Amino acid sequence: MPNQIAPTLVLLTISNIFMTIAWYWHLKGGPAAAASRPLFWVILTSWGIALIEYCFAVPANRIGFAHGWTPGQLKVVQEALALTVFGVFMVTVLGEALGWRHFAAFACIMAGVGFLFVGK
Repeated sequence: MPNQIAPTLVLLTISNIFMTIAWYWHLKGGPAAAASRPLFWVILTSWGIALIEYCFAVPANRIGFAHGWTPGQLKVVQEALALTVFGVFMVTVLGEALGWRHFAAFACIMAGVGFLFVGK
């Protein structure tokens, strides 16, 4: 991996960790626990977490773009990272198991990443 790619991938990974937390933290504990949290406070908390996410995503995209990645390549890599981060979060925080369909979907998305980078 060339040196200019590493900062983009690291920053996108960090941003995806924060965004996954912003979108799904309030589901921990199951439906009853999620329903007991006031929606207004969940939204405000999630916005605060998402602000941190943007502080990593925006520089990641600027760095990647400055080093020759297209916006489409940046987006498809971000989506692949988001799926990876969510898979870890789903298992470790939400306590759900990964099944064969998760892995098949991930393989399809990774194939999409490959298609966008072929010939570049």
